[in-house]
Amino acid sequence: MPACEPNSTRFLTKIRPRVARAGRAERGLLDTSVIVDLHLIDPAVLPVESAISAITLAELAAGPHALADADERAQRQDRLQRTEAEWHPIPFGANAARAYGRLYAAAASRGRKPRGGLAVDFMIAATALAEGLPLFTRNPTDFAAIGKLVDIVAV
Repeated sequence: MPACEPNSTRFLTKIRPRVARAGRAERGLLDTSVIVDLHLIDPAVLPVESAISAITLAELAAGPHALADADERAQRQDRLQRTEAEWHPIPFGANAARAYGRLYAAAASRGRKPRGGLAVDFMIAATALAEGLPLFTRNPTDFAAIGKLVDIVAV
């Protein structure tokens, strides 16, 4: 497969062939929380074309190693493999790094500094900002501190 340039919408891969409906986003970045709960989410609330960040793939890759329970580890490994087969992740490149700085500054100005898991969430949001995509998430309150820099869509 040919390499894609960062900030290219060629990273977007259809989840399933669908027809766009009025009021439905054409494109969007899916947060890790959406991938984890994908089986619970009505496809009609998701964008017609979706992408994931390499950061999401990293979180999913770490998931199986975080557990001792073999059954849960197998489920997480299955989720990782299905995600890898469905999407080509958008790399976290220089533009996303700059966008992260903007998001960090916005959060800091509101008295919140992204650390730990929140820093990872902000890296995913920075990918969305750099690509000009709305971010679809199950955890919209995690992104409240970034103001209106990224269009956050709760699903």
